[in-house]
Amino acid sequence: MKDKHFEVWMKLAQEMSKLSNCPRRKFGALLLDPARNTIVANGYNGGPRGGGDLCGGYRCLRDHHKIESGTKVEIGCHHAEMNVICNAAAAGIACLGMWLIVTGEPCLMCAKLLHHAGITKVIVIGYLKNHGVAVVQRQGPPDPRIAHSPGACED
Repeated sequence: MKDKHFEVWMKLAQEMSKLSNCPRRKFGALLLDPARNTIVANGYNGGPRGGGDLCGGYRCLRDHHKIESGTKVEIGCHHAEMNVICNAAAAGIACLGMWLIVTGEPCLMCAKLLHHAGITKVIVIGYLKNHGVAVVQRQGPPDPRIAHSPGACED
């Protein structure tokens, strides 16, 4: 995919985030078909489809109850990454082999969804790096479903 396309897709993901009705944070996401260089689905964080209140009406329950980021993920808005996967599914679009552009780093729950949906590349818009925050990538814990061979060395 050409850089000029990434620039446009990133701007569009940022515009998608403006649709969010979450008072805490606004995220946008685009699902891309890299073979066709097209957007196949979009999403943003917020309340339930079709309107309705947010998780806490017009206030953020996570803020109200001082819930630490990354914990109690069952409380809060639908995330942009969740919505883009659900929007693709509702339209009969498989995520296998697709790429995702998102305006913020996915939480662990969304990272799992992206992995299991078959998304092969995630492009996080570089807000943190652009604002002087160091971003360090670390290897996560080993998958407990994969058996380690006897006598294998562990790092």
